[in-house]
Parts: sequence; C-alpha cells; structure tokens
Amino acid sequence: MLPLQFQDHLVPLKKQASGLYAQTLAERGFVTVAFDQSTTGESSGRVRNMASPDIFVEDYSAAVDFLGKQKFVDRERIGAIGICGLGSHVLTAAAIDVRIKVVATSVMYDMSDSMWKGLNNTKTEEQRELEKDYLAKMRWQEVDEGPVGGPHELAFDENNKPIYWSKMFPDKLPADADPVTKQFFDYYVGRAFHPRSVNSNGAWDALTPWGYYNFPLQQRIETIKQPKLIVTGEKAHSRYMAEEAYNRLKDPKELVIVPNATHVDLYDQMDKIPFDKFDEFFKENL
Repeated sequence: MLPLQFQDHLVPLKKQASGLYAQTLAERGFVTVAFDQSTTGESSGRVRNMASPDIFVEDYSAAVDFLGKQKFVDRERIGAIGICGLGSHVLTAAAIDVRIKVVATSVMYDMSDSMWKGLNNTKTEEQRELEKDYLAKMRWQEVDEGPVGGPHELAFDENNKPIYWSKMFPDKLPADADPVTKQFFDYYVGRAFHPRSVNSNGAWDALTPWGYYNFPLQQRIETIKQPKLIVTGEKAHSRYMAEEAYNRLKDPKELVIVPNATHVDLYDQMDKIPFDKFDEFFKENL
C-alpha cells in the first residue's frame, strides 16, 4: 500500500508491488508513501498475518489521516489505489470515507467473494459447510496452541476433502501446477521474494476467512460519487471481478483492460502496467 502526492495530489497501494508503483509515480512528480497492512510486515497488530476486512479498510482511512497531517498536503486532493485483494478494500473505503477524492484499482480481487464463492463461483454449498468445520477445528487449535498459518482460500482434493497447508508456496512447484499458481509462485518465490513477506515466506493466519465470511466487502460501492478507475488484465483470472465491480459503480468511472496481461503481470511488468493512465487519471481528477 502507498499514498502519493503530485504537488498536492495524494494516493494510498500494496505489498511488493507498492514499491514499484510508488517509485514510478514518484519519478513522475508524485510524493509517495508506502506502508504495510496492519498485522503484516513492519506494521503493528496481533494476531500477526491476519487479514481483516474491517481493519484493512480502516488502514486506508488511517493513511488519509497521516497524509492530512503533513503540512505540504492539501486535504481536499487525496486519492487512493488498491492492487489485487486491496482493490476490493479500497473501493469499500471510498464508499464511506469521502476524504478519498478519487479511487483506482489494479487487477482488483474481491477477497470476500472469492473466499465465500470460490474462484469463478465454483465453491459448492457442501464445500462451504466443510470449510466451516475446518475453521472450527483451526479455531480450537489456536485456542490451545496459539496462531496457526493456513490457506486463506481453502482448496479441495478429488474426494472433496479440504487441503491444508501451513505455507503459501512450496520450495519447488510441482510440474503439473496450474498456470495461475505458477504465475504467483514465479512472483512471490522468485523475482519479488522478500523474507518478511507473508506470501513469499509463510502463510496468512488460518482463521482469515472467518471475518470475510461474516463481513463481505463492497456492499455499498454503488454510492461512490468520486471518479473511479478500474484497471485489469485481458488474461487476468480476476478480470471478471473487476468487471463486476465496474458494472455496479456509477459514473464517473472508467474501465481499462490491458491487452495480453495476466493478473500478476500488473504487479511488476513495466511494459504492461498503464502508468500513463494512472498518471493522467490522478492529475486530471485531483
């Protein structure tokens, strides 16, 4: 995540990708600030690595608080960006916190929708009930033993049994790994590896889905009156989520689909991230 400013234009982003977005936008005249989400990286908060829809949305408002305290910041010209899963959080934040004057997303991923329904809405009611049983067991394990890492989106084997793991990625990817998993592996374990990144070197807390089940994101995004820019990739597995959100949003809004780009491409591929469009959007609307 990051906030940024062009003269007095500001914007909040995410994890490894945030550094690249921040640096590039800074080179275009923006002042940028990157920060870790609560419970992750160098930010405070316990239980560690526990994603929370409420707290992660609040993080955006906290970023606005911080920016608004800076003497060189115009409080009336603050915007926000969310990348990947934080795209759904930033839209949720902008629906209520109207101090965010413009909002943009890059390869937005609706975490609560994906956890509850599965990718491409493939999760069955039986699997959802099995997942509730799994979460109950994990909760008791944490009561007895302390925090436990585990999947934040539970998968199921051919016998419809939940697949448990305590680390996001193995040290070596199986040869038959699906293309999306390979893209994420190449990014988090390969070119963007960081020892303090939960996705590179660990796992989210196993109870992460609990909050997203009960408190889904994007409940009031139809009420966002601020200008909105939704960017996604033509080949992104998350594209349908961005398009669904875009269709719910009211004008003024704009949808940009980057040709031939996957979801992970828009984390760090400089020839595909539409920085010219982000630059233009924030400068025109702030």
